[in-house]
Amino acid sequence: MSYFETRLKIKSNNNSEIERKLSIYEEIGVKNIFLEFIESDNLLNFKRIRDLNLNSKMKIYYRLTLLPKNIDDLRKKLKKYRNLDGILAVESNDKKIRAFAAKDSRVDLISLSNIQMVKELTYGLISLTKGNNSFIEFSLSPILKSNRFEQSKYLRALYKAIQKILKLKGNYIFCGNFDNIYDFRHPRALASVCHTLLGMSLNSAKKGFRENVKLLLQRARNRRDELYFESGVRFIRKEDDNG
Repeated sequence: MSYFETRLKIKSNNNSEIERKLSIYEEIGVKNIFLEFIESDNLLNFKRIRDLNLNSKMKIYYRLTLLPKNIDDLRKKLKKYRNLDGILAVESNDKKIRAFAAKDSRVDLISLSNIQMVKELTYGLISLTKGNNSFIEFSLSPILKSNRFEQSKYLRALYKAIQKILKLKGNYIFCGNFDNIYDFRHPRALASVCHTLLGMSLNSAKKGFRENVKLLLQRARNRRDELYFESGVRFIRKEDDNG
């Protein structure tokens, strides 16, 4: 089964950056990748994803990560992007915003990208995402920090968070979320890191980069299909990822 890198942030107006970063991931053997365009129009982004897929050996997916200032701002953004054809994620340092997002069926993913967010992960948030069939995403980029003290603190916080989510059998995925091209890693290598440093079985670690990501994609498809089909009508589509 193919692995996924679920978060590669790029500046939408920099074509050379896009080509360079995608070529590196292609060279190290990644088959599936999610692009997150920074500061760009949503419809334009999706068109670019389609164009990039035509010229890449990888399967390229689109994700939008909302960074709301407050709950009212999140409500407005969710309304604006309710027809999103891609993964809709929410990232915030505010616990209340994360809890609100976890209750909303339009949100596919709650992204935890720094030590504060990871340390504040609660059983309540895990239960909310589990009940809503959405996912919690853990970023692994902080484990490559050059500052060993900061690196160690993040690993301890991440270890505790992972134990919580495994205990409740919650929904989780992992992403590299790397900015520096020299930090890029194949998700298979990152799964080994999770197994070695986070007390996970190798199978559980791999799920965070494979099976669970496929479930996330299916959730997004189901959410989108519900916008166009009446209740009780089932829409069957051909699997289109490299599984």
